[in-house]
Amino acid sequence: MATEVGIHRSLQHRHVVAFHGFFEDARFVFVLLELCRRRSLLELHKRRKALTEPEARYYLQQIIMGCQYLHSNQIIHRDLKLGNLFLNDDMEVKIGDFGLATKVEYEGERKKTLCGTPNYIAPEVLGKKGHSFEVDVWSIGCIMYTLLVGKPPFETSCLKETYKRIKSNEYTIPSIVNPVAANLIRKMLRSDPATRPTTEELLGDDFFSAGYIPSRLPPSCLTVPPRFSLAPNGPDAGGRKPLTVVNKGPESPMLDKVPQKEEEGGALQEPDESVDSLLVDLLQQLTVVNACRPSERVPVRQEEAEDPACIPIFWVSKWVDYSDKYGLGYQLCDNSVGVLFNDLTRLIMYNDRDSLQYIEQNGSESYFNVRSYPDSFNKKITLLKYFRNYMSEHLLKAGGNITPREGDELARLPYLRTWFRTRSAIILHLSNGTVQINFFEDHTKVILCPLMAAVSYINEKREFHTYKFSLIEEFGCCKELSSRLRFARTMVEKLLGSKVVAAGAKPSA
Repeated sequence: MATEVGIHRSLQHRHVVAFHGFFEDARFVFVLLELCRRRSLLELHKRRKALTEPEARYYLQQIIMGCQYLHSNQIIHRDLKLGNLFLNDDMEVKIGDFGLATKVEYEGERKKTLCGTPNYIAPEVLGKKGHSFEVDVWSIGCIMYTLLVGKPPFETSCLKETYKRIKSNEYTIPSIVNPVAANLIRKMLRSDPATRPTTEELLGDDFFSAGYIPSRLPPSCLTVPPRFSLAPNGPDAGGRKPLTVVNKGPESPMLDKVPQKEEEGGALQEPDESVDSLLVDLLQQLTVVNACRPSERVPVRQEEAEDPACIPIFWVSKWVDYSDKYGLGYQLCDNSVGVLFNDLTRLIMYNDRDSLQYIEQNGSESYFNVRSYPDSFNKKITLLKYFRNYMSEHLLKAGGNITPREGDELARLPYLRTWFRTRSAIILHLSNGTVQINFFEDHTKVILCPLMAAVSYINEKREFHTYKFSLIEEFGCCKELSSRLRFARTMVEKLLGSKVVAAGAKPSA
């Protein structure tokens, strides 16, 4: 612990978690660090799997810059991985957790300690041949692969097999990965550490110098891919018109690969199959957690099941049902407002009250703004404003506009995919896989995330708590939450089994 504190307190860099101080008592050492509210790249990975190439460049450039600073100060991190790469409010990467870090005392020194995380550990560490700064470059190669492909390069279900693959350099890069990106990955994952590039050489690679790197990313990309302009060499060229592409789902990192055509509004499409597969995952998760009868555990230790890192990024904060004439209006937690119309199109107005996102029946997306949009949208935009004003006046306290920040022009929002009502609740299914259930009688809510395998529960006192399903299985939960999870399982079955749900039907239960 003394080594960790000694190393970390000596560091000061934009892409390193800031060290503010420490103190200790007879049993513990307490360290005060910079707060990174956006959690880490691990949570981002769980929610998104493969990222787009511009996002990967954005994060990797910052990781390498932070690592370059460490190496210039003779420090090897030795545990670079998604869970140790944190994100602040501005979506900037901060390298943290220096528990395995070490300082090189003289030129050519080779460390011999066996340490690291299995999916990111370099072969020379496993072989106990002595290691140095090159192990961090290997880890960055594993991180780059994970960001673009959606899983680590050497990952298996067996630790022994993972180590075997690392030692034999056995991995494959999917053909969908850009050849320039694949080439950089191969350079970093060379078995011989002496042949790996330095951090300076990494930053000069074609992957960074010839590819578009956003200057800032919006928080919405924590859960859905951003949209990019036709400007390949900078964030401002091309007038920030959205890029027209087809999103081939979580397995495709090449969202910005080739524009098919240029329009006033770009098109993105969420594949129904991937969202439905998340429903299948959620049904399985709920089946397992319900089978363990968590409320009957003695004693119930519900607080031990909490995991704030799994808190949802978006949920529905307000809604109004006018489906007998027009559709369902709703507000997301970021104050954006949307409508799922009866013709199964959707329209969202962002919290800046200007940006508009339109989703066709087939899921393709277009982008406009309140100051300029096709005449054919007049009626729907008028209705959306009506829904927004109604919810503002009757359902929530009025608040000021949120000041737009750099990067917000890349934002996309999840939209309401389907919904239905029963006698006791309304069920809302978002395009990012989230299922939300609002209960009428006591105004409690459950927000279910299959990607994080977690549930957020808003109780009668409006207290917000997030629990992992696996921890509920282990520690139990109260009867109130347990009964709502049983109800949720039935509702997810309805979402999977009823084709009329997509039309906003209102089956009874």
